[in-house]
Amino acid sequence: MGATDQVRQTGVFSTVRRSVRMTVGQKRVWETRWSELGRTQEELPAGELDLAEWFGRTAPTVLEIGSGMGEATAQLAVAAPEVNHLAAEVYPAGLGQLMLWVEKYDLANVRLFQGDALDFLRDNVAPDALAGVRVFFPDPWPKKRHHKRRLITPPFVGLIAARLQPGGTLHLATDWEHYAERMLAVCEAEPALRNQYDGWAPRPEWRPVTKFESRAQAEGREVRDLIYTKVTPTPAPKVMPTGS
Repeated sequence: MGATDQVRQTGVFSTVRRSVRMTVGQKRVWETRWSELGRTQEELPAGELDLAEWFGRTAPTVLEIGSGMGEATAQLAVAAPEVNHLAAEVYPAGLGQLMLWVEKYDLANVRLFQGDALDFLRDNVAPDALAGVRVFFPDPWPKKRHHKRRLITPPFVGLIAARLQPGGTLHLATDWEHYAERMLAVCEAEPALRNQYDGWAPRPEWRPVTKFESRAQAEGREVRDLIYTKVTPTPAPKVMPTGS
């Protein structure tokens, strides 16, 4: 059984669907911009997406899983206009808010997906298609009986690795020590990934401070980053024919 088959069998979902009302502004931008910027799981065509067609250009594409209210995503898109930024989130108000940021900064390099990122990666993203995947502050599910619901698992990391291009990066961040240790163990066990550092990565200056990070700092929790690179496969040595 491959990693893509195991992921869904774990019963883990990338984010938890919430029923939250949108503001007037979020509703307005959803009605006027969603058809241009976003796709729901149901709106996606079957099979692998042509990311260049969706973004209207060929450029490195970074997928952010769980973009929340989108301010960090927007800041990253402003700072790196040469990169295509794809935000995956199930929370409609968050995607609506991100579209408001897109309008405010007149961003052309952001696209949005509403649905489960596990299914999206498995069914709609081609192997070696992504320059990066970011998972910032996923739900820690702190109670021990809920640990099985955590997103970062060996099958999921294996799936991410399969969708990263050689040299692409997986960047994780969390403020929960136990979850951080588990993330480290899972990623270290994935043969397609190599840690860019000896353990934890220094906090990148370019990563915006989210509300989750601000809350963690106020409550005295340390934020830990992990940054991994997909290893370029080593070509198999040529076998020279033996003489007769």
